[in-house]
Amino acid sequence: MRILIATDAWRPHICGVVTTLEALAATARRLGATVEFITPGEFASVPLPTYPGLRCALPRPAEIAARIRHRRPDAIHIATEGPIGLMVRRFCLKNNVPFTTSFTTRFPEYAASRFPFPVGWGYAALRRFHAAAAATMVSTASLARELRSRGFDRIRIWSRGVDTDLFRPERAIDLDLPRPIFVSVGRIAPEKNLDAFLSLQLPGSKVVIGGGPQEQVLRRRFPEVKFLGSMGGAQVAAHVAAADVFVFPSRTDTFGIVQLEALACGVPVAAFPVTGPADVIGTSPVGLLDEDLRRACLGALRLSREACRAHALKFSWQASAEQFLANAARIVHEPIPYPAPLPATGLASANSAAGAP
Repeated sequence: MRILIATDAWRPHICGVVTTLEALAATARRLGATVEFITPGEFASVPLPTYPGLRCALPRPAEIAARIRHRRPDAIHIATEGPIGLMVRRFCLKNNVPFTTSFTTRFPEYAASRFPFPVGWGYAALRRFHAAAAATMVSTASLARELRSRGFDRIRIWSRGVDTDLFRPERAIDLDLPRPIFVSVGRIAPEKNLDAFLSLQLPGSKVVIGGGPQEQVLRRRFPEVKFLGSMGGAQVAAHVAAADVFVFPSRTDTFGIVQLEALACGVPVAAFPVTGPADVIGTSPVGLLDEDLRRACLGALRLSREACRAHALKFSWQASAEQFLANAARIVHEPIPYPAPLPATGLASANSAAGAP
């Protein structure tokens, strides 16, 4: 099966969506499927003022059509609701091509954290976007129940995994900080609710890994916190494994792969009892979920690191990829009725307009 995924989130941006899609492509290949992408780097773009260093792709309909016609996939999946996702959705509806979508980001809550934007309006727009899909994939059962209560239908589960070879206890380094060490990893932005963690009265040290639009503000407000900037791969794993507790203060993430990465390093999680932490941790003795985040942080210090590692081993990227491929296969009943491919000159023109190689 050949699958084309449209995503507005891609490198150099580091987030759960990018991590998931890269792991999916690598794992699907071993399962006999091919995953290709339409990503922002293929098109003209403009900078995002609220997200320094990030740009918003601005694809034209002809550019999107050229890429889809050229690749002629067996299934199309739209991973994000941004400009690329919208243009691919438009192409599919115009040409009667079935597609699936993902609900990975709580954009209504994110918008409300920055602007006086009613959350209900955001969900109405997202409901309309996803209603045209043959299936909408979500990462957890609790998120599926919530979206159904908001009028979404044709929901399918697509869980997440963790690279337990990369994230493991043996990678820990000496951070040379007073213990206990409480660490948080992720984008430093209002929707991540880092204030709830950094304002806590806790013993030892607080460490934040990541970057984002709120970084300088929080550095000034909390000078005692160690802000280590953005990291990737083994460097993140080494720092997380060196901590005593992983703090996940977000109330809006739909999953939070960083929790699994911490658990794989043998580090217990402290979080609020909301979607994401509730699904990753559940009733397992590998984290504490409490509306009193300080109590959760201190209680997590007493949890078994061995139990954390064992819990993370239950989440494999192969199981995640198998779920995704099964969901995508539901729309592969007969050859997709693509319009005739563009002539070579037409494709070259579209690629040139998009800045593609």
